[in-house]
Amino acid sequence: MESKKDWLAFGPGVVPALSIIIRAFTQPGDKVIVQPPVYYPFFHVIENNGCHIVNNPLKLNHGKYCMDYDDLERKVDDPRVKLLILCNPHNPVGRAWRKEELSMLGEICLKHNVLVISDEIHADILFEGVKHNPFAMISPAFALHSITCTAPSKTFNLAGLKTSTIILPNIKHFKIYHNALDALHLDRNSVFGLVALEAAYRYGEEWLEQLLSYLNENLKFLMKYFEEKIPKIKVIKPEGTYLIWLDCRPLGLNVKDLNHFMIHKARIALDDGNWFGTEGEGFMRMNIACARSILEEALKRIERAVNSM
Repeated sequence: MESKKDWLAFGPGVVPALSIIIRAFTQPGDKVIVQPPVYYPFFHVIENNGCHIVNNPLKLNHGKYCMDYDDLERKVDDPRVKLLILCNPHNPVGRAWRKEELSMLGEICLKHNVLVISDEIHADILFEGVKHNPFAMISPAFALHSITCTAPSKTFNLAGLKTSTIILPNIKHFKIYHNALDALHLDRNSVFGLVALEAAYRYGEEWLEQLLSYLNENLKFLMKYFEEKIPKIKVIKPEGTYLIWLDCRPLGLNVKDLNHFMIHKARIALDDGNWFGTEGEGFMRMNIACARSILEEALKRIERAVNSM
């Protein structure tokens, strides 16, 4: 399958589009499934639109996260569950889900008539040897039972222009989404955002290749540094995104003390794992989309702080 032009709709950013989708495809009191630890704005857009969060937590096995399909089967067996928000690649744990994994999730959701909303904003940011599998491209049935959200904002650092692409292969879904967008007077895109989106996708390939090469080297540098100099903190090796999920539980600090430790002892600001759900307690999220000199300084600060414990 290939994406078609008439499947594409404007979105004022992926998170605002998620909010619009929830408003359009649910009623207050309905339920939406997420897979924590997961990008924390998902929680806000669900609750702020009158729905209930249903957690289908990921499982951490030998340093790699996987989906819990047995738990998902139990959770979707509830008529109030209407949507599942999929994060692919997953933020913050860095999984680029394999086709077989997505197929199992898709079949469960299809059987229970749960619409899959696939956030694929990090699809272009993949590490060496990793392939992105778009959920809707796995089968025609999945395409007709899903909505995919993409944007150039992560790949090309254009988040401030509030322009995203929402892919709706099902014409019924397309009309529902467009009507909701129109009702909020959000159906007119930014001229700057539209031009930037086209320029990024049409002319940005060389820039992206250089970015990916640099990020790959940053990841190698970080992995080696933690392994050799800060072994108490375990790195969950990512397959995609430029975000690193750090397992700080061996430090033996509670949520408050870990946050205080990073800010006041290491003097760096990381994202508190607790923001991503209770499953993230004891973890921190680090952004490596920066100059290697900045990354090295941050790692040195963590090293000194850990050694001083």
